[in-house]
Amino acid sequence: MARREIEHDVLPIPNGWFAVEWSRELHDGDVVPIHYFGEDLVLFRTRSGEARVLDAFCPHLGAHLGHGGRVMGDTLRCPFHAWQFDGASGDCVSIPYCEKIPPRAKLRSWDVQERNGMIFVWHHVEAKPPEWDFPVLEEIGHPDWSEARTVEHEFEAYVQDTHENNNDPVHFEYVHHMPTTPPGEITFSEDSTHYRIVNTSEQDTPIGPLELSLIRDSWGLGLTSVRSVGFPDAGLLMYSSTTPINEHRVCSRWLLTCTNNMVDYMGEEFMHKLVEGVKQDIPIWKNKVHRARPVLCAGDTYLGEFRQWARQFYSNPVGGEA
Repeated sequence: MARREIEHDVLPIPNGWFAVEWSRELHDGDVVPIHYFGEDLVLFRTRSGEARVLDAFCPHLGAHLGHGGRVMGDTLRCPFHAWQFDGASGDCVSIPYCEKIPPRAKLRSWDVQERNGMIFVWHHVEAKPPEWDFPVLEEIGHPDWSEARTVEHEFEAYVQDTHENNNDPVHFEYVHHMPTTPPGEITFSEDSTHYRIVNTSEQDTPIGPLELSLIRDSWGLGLTSVRSVGFPDAGLLMYSSTTPINEHRVCSRWLLTCTNNMVDYMGEEFMHKLVEGVKQDIPIWKNKVHRARPVLCAGDTYLGEFRQWARQFYSNPVGGEA
């Protein structure tokens, strides 16, 4: 066995909310085949405007509803024999050539939420219903904030490893060339599914030296926001969702916006640096192994806390995360 295989601990796909599409990309009547969580799925928008996700393969003769399927009101019609499936329940509600519908004529309907410019799906290995929620961010779409800039990357990585970066302040110094690692403070929500890290430091800006805070919020293992706070009557926001395509590949969607009063002299630079930062991380994620029991040092406090926190999002956690 190769050394890489010996030293690599395979992580399962975690439970949680993950984005599967930008809201603006899905119009009424659209039908899109998607592949996430190692599953073939079909995403569509009903005539009433609701985004829905179903398992892709018809229980009748196995046709893929994402290839030729058609929206009919609030249902999706199979391209093969025109069986219609309700988007909310997954139940077959019509067979044009048969009045009696078989009891097993149904598809799994996935829980969907649409907010913050994205369409999210709840994934749970045991198909359990949603166990926690995440907030609407008032900055996104607000008239005082710039039109959102969006970026999408697909690459080899574990979703947990991409999220772990938030809790690894030292890497910002060596990978992203920050001059120092600013001190920070971490707090957890009462139900522990959300945490916030605040790093504060004095920085030189176009309007002089300011005490700026970087506020990083995380919900589950796939959803993060980063706010830069401290500019007078101004702000910057990055919001991202990284979604497992399968156990070792992810799609990461980034939404970036800032207040209109600073977009021209700092906002564009802020957004550019964040996007370039992701590009610096990707080669490391792609080529590293995952260690379920990493050797940590005294300076890795956040990493130790993160590994313990992350375990709650797996039905079967791997190893004894340090």
